[in-house]
Amino acid sequence: MSPIPHDLAMFLVDAKRRTYAGLDDDATVAAPLLTGSKQLEYRAPPYAYRDIYFGMGFFVGQETVSRDDRVIWSMSYSGGTLAAITDRDTLLAIYKFLRQALLAVRLEQPFRGPPLFEQPDMIYRNEVEGGLDRFHGVETIARHGGPVLYELRYSGGLLR
Repeated sequence: MSPIPHDLAMFLVDAKRRTYAGLDDDATVAAPLLTGSKQLEYRAPPYAYRDIYFGMGFFVGQETVSRDDRVIWSMSYSGGTLAAITDRDTLLAIYKFLRQALLAVRLEQPFRGPPLFEQPDMIYRNEVEGGLDRFHGVETIARHGGPVLYELRYSGGLLR
């Protein structure tokens, strides 16, 4: 196992709050590397964070962290809302709630949101196994007492 840089978790929390969770697509790079993608970036030397994803209702993506121009950590993810959810306002409400949950990312598990995040109309759950070096998890959003509206699976870790 590669040694985990002591400040990597702090950088990840900061990067996630300063990109999608905090700014939505306003953090998108004007000219993404891959045509048709959304690309979000944040830098705080010696680290650089990049999140590239495709899609909205269902999406796939990858986050990377570089240190001194060498990628040292990555996470891939895929998921989205139920296919039956086609109303744009409903999609936007779910993703607004998701960003609020993701802003509560914790230093102990800087992958996605906290284990539990609730508001009067929706509930977010995040179950993860492993640590920063190697992990996998699933997050869901549901209405209280209702079916799951959104699900995302993710995995990643330190590169060696």
